[in-house]
Amino acid sequence: MRKSKPKKREILPDPKYGDPMVTKFVNNMMLRGKKNLAYQVFYYAIDKVTEKTGEDGLEVWKKALANVTPAVEVRSRRIGGATFQIPSEIRPGRKMSIGMKNLIKFSRKRHEKSMGEKLAGEIVAAYKEEGSAYKKKEDTHRMADANKAFSHFRF
Repeated sequence: MRKSKPKKREILPDPKYGDPMVTKFVNNMMLRGKKNLAYQVFYYAIDKVTEKTGEDGLEVWKKALANVTPAVEVRSRRIGGATFQIPSEIRPGRKMSIGMKNLIKFSRKRHEKSMGEKLAGEIVAAYKEEGSAYKKKEDTHRMADANKAFSHFRF
């Protein structure tokens, strides 16, 4: 490559909890640049989670995020006219990104009144190791396990 890699931008901590991971999550959740609204939705969801579980909402969110974060993924690779699904480890930054995006995506698909309630429901489900985002992670792991025989074709 001719150019140097771009510098990683420093993500500032969020105003309420002082955690940069929360900011990253809110940035993923934000639509049309409405960051304040995204923060309001997230904080409402954390309050709801605290209400539902009786535990610290932020800790429940972190555990839920860890539960939906995949460790391996399958990548397609053409070898001699055939396409193989090759399981590979995921680098830490991408792992967290996939986990967050899955949690948000499946929250949006839930059937509750507001986005805050949808997000809270999906966080509680992921914390209990159930729900769509957790199922997606399990499916990814199962697919990687089924294609373990092709792991010698690594990139």
